[in-house]
Amino acid sequence: MSGANTQAANQRVTLVTGAGNGLGEAFAYACARRGDAVIANNRVHADRPSSAAALADALRAEGYSAGVDEHSVDADGAAEAIVANALDQFGRLDGIILNAGISGPAARVADSDLSDLRAVMEINFFANAALVQAALPHLEQSPAGRIVLIASSAGLHGLKGRAPYAASKAALIAYGRSLALELRRTNIRTNIFAPYAATKMTGGQDEVTDERLLPEHAAPGAAWLSSEQCDANGEIWVGGAGQFRRAAMVEGAGGSKPDADAQWLAENAGNLRSLEPHSEFPGGEAAFADFYSALG
Repeated sequence: MSGANTQAANQRVTLVTGAGNGLGEAFAYACARRGDAVIANNRVHADRPSSAAALADALRAEGYSAGVDEHSVDADGAAEAIVANALDQFGRLDGIILNAGISGPAARVADSDLSDLRAVMEINFFANAALVQAALPHLEQSPAGRIVLIASSAGLHGLKGRAPYAASKAALIAYGRSLALELRRTNIRTNIFAPYAATKMTGGQDEVTDERLLPEHAAPGAAWLSSEQCDANGEIWVGGAGQFRRAAMVEGAGGSKPDADAQWLAENAGNLRSLEPHSEFPGGEAAFADFYSALG
């Protein structure tokens, strides 16, 4: 690590993974501008200088407090090492923005290999889950611990040719919402952010035709969700180009028949398919309770 850290008393410390460039870099800058000390994490590539160190140096040159972590998030023991490194540098941890991930190869499911799915899940889901577990004891000590999982609208809606990526982000969404339910009585808030931006991973950073889609215009979403001011919990937010909105899974009112069979479903599918009026539920238990109560 180069440079020296300066940290104000009671300054929040936020870890941003995958912060070498693109969205991660934008998230780090947004948190620093909000007043946080930022730990920029990104793996080191053998053929180029450390992007995490370069980002931390740039942040410190602008007067912000920044640290460096160069672990690959999916390496053995990386989660514990990353958290320990954060504590060594700043003595506390208040928020984590888990952004590191890969898109995997583009291929139709019929033409893909399960090894590709496993590789994407390892980084996009299991590495994030490991980091959450390693960070939890320290986030509990913060006056306002915050967990922000960086997902994707692909995890909400699917994405042709990128089923492993979409599946990994859907798993992350379900994991985050479950975590929010488990921690709702604590000082920790967990939320999911699905950014829209042109980055190297989306293949558009080098040829952005609409500057509104630059990563910095999505970054306020992650910065707010990781802040002490945010009291949201278990919510999914979509944002980019300066536009932000909440997303949700909902269930329609549907209908019932005690002796329903496949033929009845076929004849009534049009009405049952409707999502109006719809209901949103905080978790699976509440959704089942509503479904069961509708039986009369």
